[in-house]
Amino acid sequence: MTGAVPAGDRAARVALTRLTEPGDEKVGRWLRQMGAEALVRGLTGAGPPPAGAGEERLAGCRARAAVLDPVADLGTVARLGGRFLCPGDREWPRQLDDLGDARPIGLWVRGGADLRLWALRSVAVVGARACSDYGSHVAAVLGTGLAERGWTVVSGAAYGVDGAAHRGALAAGGATVAVLACGVDVPYPRGHTELIDRIAEQGLVLAELPPGGHPTRSRFVLRNRVIAALTRGTVVVEAEYRSGSLVTARRARQLGRQTMGIPGPVTSGLSAGVHELLREEAHLVTDADEITELVGGIGELSPERRGPVVARDLLPPAAAAVLEAVPAGEGGDRDLIARNAGSSRDGTLARLQELQALGFVERHGDQWQLAGPSSTSVTRKPLGRRPSVRRGGS
Repeated sequence: MTGAVPAGDRAARVALTRLTEPGDEKVGRWLRQMGAEALVRGLTGAGPPPAGAGEERLAGCRARAAVLDPVADLGTVARLGGRFLCPGDREWPRQLDDLGDARPIGLWVRGGADLRLWALRSVAVVGARACSDYGSHVAAVLGTGLAERGWTVVSGAAYGVDGAAHRGALAAGGATVAVLACGVDVPYPRGHTELIDRIAEQGLVLAELPPGGHPTRSRFVLRNRVIAALTRGTVVVEAEYRSGSLVTARRARQLGRQTMGIPGPVTSGLSAGVHELLREEAHLVTDADEITELVGGIGELSPERRGPVVARDLLPPAAAAVLEAVPAGEGGDRDLIARNAGSSRDGTLARLQELQALGFVERHGDQWQLAGPSSTSVTRKPLGRRPSVRRGGS
């Protein structure tokens, strides 16, 4: 599934994933200006250093160069059933190029699916690690609903919302992608070892770090930009004010992707960050249908919303006016009701007879009274279609 990327360039990019940190825009600029092979030589002391590279950076790169072995790294990922993707490969998701010089140098991938094709219809579902039962339930339902609609669910395999979203997609037999802040051979968190293995079997596991790479706080933050760029939109389910998932959503918005939030109780600190995001013009969504309407193609609209209404709401205006004019309690005669309704005596009588046939009123001699509970029976009708929102994907 790789393309015509020269072997030397691929090996150099593999080396760069060990020599440098993900998302370093200075490295990205050097890579664009010099090419991968010349940059590796410059960082390891085998060639002219890149312009502006400080001694401390170069010393760090030379220390890391002592353990460089691109062939071994490629062999390690191959034994896991994986591969290393570079820009220019047929499977490379070109929407990652929107990151500019912060674009990944390459991606380590476990799983047999085609990343480029899966990413074309993908949504990120992210949120709190220490989520509530509500957040876990909503994330799982979203994961299942999106998968059933043919969308790939992308998340970070963390505890809480991430794990629930992945499990929801897996339960539906759908597509899901985990983007890790460590090597694809390092299950993190440890408690999700089985889940990550299942994702690798049924979906895809991605990482910018080479095999054996360990996670750090900064790497988690940088990982989020890949999630944001890879997908057509990001949904946040529960997030506090300092949550990394808000970083993902805001980066998605900077990249022109859709940003969405699931509201929670206003008394919950776990939803405070989501509510702040919604105030920043993210879209409020409540289910997979509303998400796909925002990120999908033409015609992918959520179904009409329906709510309960009483049967009297279905009456023609003239009959409804007469019904409103019938006094409560003992009721009243035709003349009183006609005056209350502002209608003629004959017209009022005709409407009263219609209402009696429908069970809304009862006649007792000259008196007309409201009928019993049948007048408040409940039915359902469309409340009015929400305006359709068409949003372009990435």
